[in-house]
Amino acid sequence: MPPAFSPEERARITRLLLDSGRDLFTRQGLRKTSLEELVARAGIVKSSFYLFFDSKEALYLELMLQEAGAVKRRVIDDALLTTADTRDALRRFLRAALDELSGNPLWRRLTTHPDEMQAVARKLAPDRVAAMSDNPATALTEFVVSKQRDGELIDTDPAVVVGALQTVLLVPLYADRLGDPYPQILDLLIDLVTAGLTEHKGRN
Repeated sequence: MPPAFSPEERARITRLLLDSGRDLFTRQGLRKTSLEELVARAGIVKSSFYLFFDSKEALYLELMLQEAGAVKRRVIDDALLTTADTRDALRRFLRAALDELSGNPLWRRLTTHPDEMQAVARKLAPDRVAAMSDNPATALTEFVVSKQRDGELIDTDPAVVVGALQTVLLVPLYADRLGDPYPQILDLLIDLVTAGLTEHKGRN
């Protein structure tokens, strides 16, 4: 039977499990991370893990929830929503999101491996996953829908607009292949995508 832990021990072990999960999930992903690896740093046995989290997917989601609020503030509140000019707002969003992906390895992992979040969604109760509704992707979609309603963005499926913006965020994965012109290529792509989404307002 797993041992009982004092409140102080629970807080310490929870923090260690989160730290361990952040490191392991970032480096090797959800599927390749084992319970043995997660509990090693915390100094507990596998059976005790379930006193803290229902599953490794629950730990993964907890890390996502912790990241989402801070990321949303930086890329949505402090970038996308800081200007009334729609094209400039999209540029600011892309720049902030690219900075986030560059400096936040866990968020980069979460963003570039959507299959892992799908695995989390399949394993956890819907109400837990619904807590992710207040996240950068949801806020971006709401912005797109609002601007389309105002005639500020092209009239197409909002998921297509969001997908076009997210595609720009994948470019850094190919930075080495693009070579020295990479910064100029990225600048041009941001200008082309944001202009294309805002230039022909109201057309299909």
